[in-house]
Amino acid sequence: MRRRTGLAIAGAAVLAWGEWLNWRWSRTLVGSSGGTSEAVVVLGYRNPQPTANFVNRWRVRAGARSVAADNARDTRVIFSGGAVGGCASEAQLMADYAKSVWEFDGPVLLEDQSASTWENIANVIPLLEDVDRIKITSQPAHALKARAYVRRQRPDLAEKLVRAADYRPGEWVVAKPLLALYGLWTLRGLRADERRTSP
Repeated sequence: MRRRTGLAIAGAAVLAWGEWLNWRWSRTLVGSSGGTSEAVVVLGYRNPQPTANFVNRWRVRAGARSVAADNARDTRVIFSGGAVGGCASEAQLMADYAKSVWEFDGPVLLEDQSASTWENIANVIPLLEDVDRIKITSQPAHALKARAYVRRQRPDLAEKLVRAADYRPGEWVVAKPLLALYGLWTLRGLRADERRTSP
């Protein structure tokens, strides 16, 4: 009985840790920039199949939530990702999926040349320089890494970074500890000032 109780407590603690870390990452390196125009950047994931895979479908849905969150009058959605794992670009596969599940009638732009997160950011910058707010959508750790790259490549645009709706309590709850472990590994190169949670 004690062993079961101990295992249950340990399991709950692991789930809570994964939840907390993903929540924290979603609130790091973001501000509260005003204005009406925004860009929602949806980052792609390696996709060897001819249709959007599970991860890219989830990222599209998180992008849709991010647009609806503020009801911006002037929103553009940018799908970013090259043909890293297959013949079609991640950007095109996500855009195709978005058309079938998402009734967004604003401008949609494709960045289909990048093969890494650093290139994602470098290649989308010309497409979002004139907006008031920038939302980067992916899993929280990956989105944080991309925001850090915005700060490194274009510090002037970092002030426009705001939260996307890519974190929801309880979503992917069982997978979040694994995502947290992977996130800690992928974020190991961030500086201390890039890890601070925004107010």
